[in-house]
Amino acid sequence: MAGGAQLSVTDMRRSTRHPVDYSVIAEHLQHGDITMHIANISAHGFMVDDLDGVGRGDRMIIRLPAVGRIEAYCIWVSGKRAGFQFERIIRLDAFQAMIKEMQPNPALRRRS
Repeated sequence: MAGGAQLSVTDMRRSTRHPVDYSVIAEHLQHGDITMHIANISAHGFMVDDLDGVGRGDRMIIRLPAVGRIEAYCIWVSGKRAGFQFERIIRLDAFQAMIKEMQPNPALRRRS
């Protein structure tokens, strides 16, 4: 039997990733609260660059600005970096508000 998360959202690796410098506290079932640093984010998922003790298929719940609590599954791990896919796609209006708060430096924001 195959392990790991069974996600309904297809692989969206081509989604635009927005560089951010944002720390969150994630709720992990086995490890409790874990501080993670989000390095980039899209409407479908995010990448952290300082992760320890989390494996592929692990489930986390994080709180994001304008989005609130959202569940994410670890899709890949490479060293201390890991990629997570949200259990649902974030609505465009909520995503834009979130990026505005997570990227206070206008130079990092994507030009409209």
